[in-house]
Amino acid sequence: MDIQTLKLNLSRVFDDKLRTKQWHNILDYTIIGLIIISTLEVFLSTYSSIVEQYGKWLHFIDYFTTIFFTIEVTLRIWCADLLDPKYKGFMGRVRYCFSFYGLIDILSTYPFYLHFFMSVPYMALKVLRIARLLRVFRYMKAFSILSRAFTAKKHEMVVSLQFLTIVTLILSFILFFVEHEAQPDVYNNGWKSVVWSFAQYIGDPGGFADTPPITFVGRIIACIIGILGIAIFAVPAGLIGSAFTEVMEKDEKEEKVQGWIRSIVQSFKFLKDQQHTNLFYVPRYLPLDRILTRKYITHDQIVEAVQASDCLHIYNLQDSVNEIDNPVSNIVLINYVKNKPYGCCIDRGSRITIICTSGTTEPVTGWFAYHIAKLGNFNFVSKEIETDIDNPTTYYTISDVNNCPNLSLFLEDINHFASRENSWVIPILAATGPKSRPHQIHFCYNPTKGDTSYDNPNSKVTDFVTFDKLYQSLSTELDNRYGYKSDKNIWYAVSKQNVAHYIKADNIFTMRVEAFVWLFDNRFLETTKCIADTFHAVLEPEKEQIVPPEMLTRIKGHDFGMKDYVD
Repeated sequence: MDIQTLKLNLSRVFDDKLRTKQWHNILDYTIIGLIIISTLEVFLSTYSSIVEQYGKWLHFIDYFTTIFFTIEVTLRIWCADLLDPKYKGFMGRVRYCFSFYGLIDILSTYPFYLHFFMSVPYMALKVLRIARLLRVFRYMKAFSILSRAFTAKKHEMVVSLQFLTIVTLILSFILFFVEHEAQPDVYNNGWKSVVWSFAQYIGDPGGFADTPPITFVGRIIACIIGILGIAIFAVPAGLIGSAFTEVMEKDEKEEKVQGWIRSIVQSFKFLKDQQHTNLFYVPRYLPLDRILTRKYITHDQIVEAVQASDCLHIYNLQDSVNEIDNPVSNIVLINYVKNKPYGCCIDRGSRITIICTSGTTEPVTGWFAYHIAKLGNFNFVSKEIETDIDNPTTYYTISDVNNCPNLSLFLEDINHFASRENSWVIPILAATGPKSRPHQIHFCYNPTKGDTSYDNPNSKVTDFVTFDKLYQSLSTELDNRYGYKSDKNIWYAVSKQNVAHYIKADNIFTMRVEAFVWLFDNRFLETTKCIADTFHAVLEPEKEQIVPPEMLTRIKGHDFGMKDYVD
């Protein structure tokens, strides 16, 4: 297991959800159990008789749990960026440390070591250990509901509190003016009346405002303040009560939606390409009506599921066909995998990185690009998440690097792969030319359309010998086997907004493929494998090419959706 895989698995444990996956559950409940044991140890250590008889065991529990939680908290800080992108980098980790649970983690763990370096009373540090019990709230649904209820109504509560505060201040000043004449020694300034008014809301437990009004108007004001005192508790209680109902209804709806998502994903059962490659694969897409008729989920429910999901796209295949060819509307669902805020990133230790820049607007292109990377054992990076649905951003035509919050991470991950010696980065995009177009596979490497030379100083390819070998080899294979024709920079070029201008790889070229190649030709998987095999043979022949085991054998119960398919 590599470092990134370990980090990803740890982040799934530290997301504070009691999962159904066995080893995640074991770790979650181990953490909860040790928190309870640690708290119990602190409580028992307050009994001198127990300390005299079992002191060694209590000290052992104390040291063991502290060391365990030190390791756990340190790993939480390390994985914080995968829990939430705002915790990325050094300052992000600092931000995590000052979050509610982050601060509790640190205060209940790290101060233990201070007594080794300075004369701090050990028992004083041990008191901080009690705060560790608050960490159990992470796993408690009731506390989560309470927290969300407060958050949902915090603005209404602030408004009501502001109103009550202002009204109370006004009444306090009126009280001063009417009581000052009757009790000049008691109400000798406005502060006394303000203190008396606000003290009534908490019952004046200290008796420091035991100066009741004696005038008729003053007593009326006291009655009003008494009524407001009831409102101070009644209004927030009503708001929180309604928020509880709303949150629980929302949770119930989310459970239903998650059930729809699971049902849809389970429809993507592995298929076998018996006619050509004899390999198993996840379906490229499923017609919307098939989900409707087989899963008994309505169109509206399917749309809700897709909107709430981070693994489903809805797409009209009509958008992949040129208008000249009279496309027919065909709404389909696509299943993808997400392990990064922007989409998917897989490191297979290769010098070759396949990227999909437009998974939202060209979702089936992501399937095609992923399988080239999977069958060739190449790295894979795909943009699948749209942060602004009203202003979608394709990472292939970048107008502003700051336009999309996930773009910097997307480029950072690609550049990490591109930093490897003799690297090749290959964006895969769809083309939607008419069927009459003479070429189906388009290689783009120069900024000028029609420029097929190898001497353009602005070209993104430096090793033209290898590139030409790849072009000739792949062109011949695709033509001889499938009748697909290839071109270089005839129909497309590398524009100034191309993602290639933001990547520092040794060699970059874009391969645009007419969408019907993987949408409507039943040789789509064989074509994909042909491209992957040629990329491997020419660009990375020294690395062993292994067919993924999940494509060779379908394991019952683990044979549906990209989650069972992505390595």
